[in-house]
Amino acid sequence: MANRYGTPSEECRKKLKEFAMPRVTRGFKARRRRNRLLKLAKGYIGGRSRLYKTATETVDRALVYAYRDRRTKKRDFRRLWIARINAGARMNDVNYSTFHWRAEKAGIELDRKVLANMAILDAEAFSKVVQMATAANG
Repeated sequence: MANRYGTPSEECRKKLKEFAMPRVTRGFKARRRRNRLLKLAKGYIGGRSRLYKTATETVDRALVYAYRDRRTKKRDFRRLWIARINAGARMNDVNYSTFHWRAEKAGIELDRKVLANMAILDAEAFSKVVQMATAANG
């Protein structure tokens, strides 16, 4: 039915039209889904914010990074607080691990975030905490 160039002949086209289904664009639901994803891609550069396929890849990767980094953030802040407490403790002639152990034994229930802020913003109060911890444990 096709000619030698591979294109369908006129007769073949007529038969195909009889059986052809209308083109389906999937309408409202699909458009809403695509627009929801493109809204997440707002602010990305170039096609990453405009082309659905590219935006899908970019948004998926961004969501993976966001999930991962919500957990990493907790670790990073803990490390920062420990570094700050260590610096404050060393100014009072004791290292972090010794100070932390003594503070636990003395019943000082300040968390690392509060202790780190004290070490930076109120060095006098922090040195009093260190003295209390040291005095309680000798």
